[in-house]
Amino acid sequence: MQRRNLLLLSAAAAVSAAPMALHAQGSSAPIRLVVPYAPGGPLDVTSRVLAERVRDSLGTVVVDNKAGAGGNIGADAVAKAAPDGLTIGLAATATHAVNPWLYSRMPYDAAKDFAGITQMVRVPNVLVVNAARAEQLKINTVADLIAYAKKNPAKLNYGSGGNGSAGHLAGEMFKQKAGIYALHIPYRGASPAQLALLAGEVDYNIDNLAAAAPNIRAGKLKALAVTSAQPSPMLPGVPTLAQTFPGFAIDTWWGLVAPAGTPKPVIDKLNKAFTDALKAPETKARFEALLAEPVSSTPEQFDAFMAAERAKYQQVVKASGAKVD
Repeated sequence: MQRRNLLLLSAAAAVSAAPMALHAQGSSAPIRLVVPYAPGGPLDVTSRVLAERVRDSLGTVVVDNKAGAGGNIGADAVAKAAPDGLTIGLAATATHAVNPWLYSRMPYDAAKDFAGITQMVRVPNVLVVNAARAEQLKINTVADLIAYAKKNPAKLNYGSGGNGSAGHLAGEMFKQKAGIYALHIPYRGASPAQLALLAGEVDYNIDNLAAAAPNIRAGKLKALAVTSAQPSPMLPGVPTLAQTFPGFAIDTWWGLVAPAGTPKPVIDKLNKAFTDALKAPETKARFEALLAEPVSSTPEQFDAFMAAERAKYQQVVKASGAKVD
């Protein structure tokens, strides 16, 4: 009996050590990187760039797009995967900071079901107005927009990619800070919301810089301010909303997570590979073309950052009244 127990214990120890050994010695088994959004967007493209960059250190990384339910389907697939380092996923503002407060029922616990690997990207949002409308109303600054809204109550509206989207929440936060009213008009996605702004159906949006930049450069949209705490080098000369409202900061961000319980040596190996890739000049150049700033961090820093973002958005979502049942 004693010999049988020793054999069982030895087998269990071998199984528990397998994930660490797998990455320590190298393996032909590919790593699956779950992106909880459709192919083609900035989150997908940056993930594929990094997957290429870590091939030498981690082997093959296969990007698996699992879109739906505001990112919850893909995030849940990561949460419920084996914690062996062979399934990792993209954590984004929506999936790990907003959705826990926006959805009445969540299939995963954003605070407990994941282990941070590293932050990947930060992209400022930008307050933009229809350029022709701005010229007509003589709106050239944030102060001009606020002054117009106060002199003309209930005449302004703004668009977003939907209830609970980053643009909606940032718009509500802006209204609260400015003490103004503007009607929120939700669209089915960020692209329709931008088209509505270009068509003059809405007066302003708070949009992702990566999406808004081409029309800003073309002179169709006028950028009044960025929502990041610091000015964006990608929009030189454009002030921050924090200059008008101290503490105002809403960025779009995303990073990498593993299922909770993934061994620390595996997390550390993944962190080193991906942070090295993020610091590479080639990565910075590729991301810059997407107007995305690469941001690397330790696993502990990313966990703390996501916790702080959840706390912030709990208040923002509550104040906005947005809910998805």
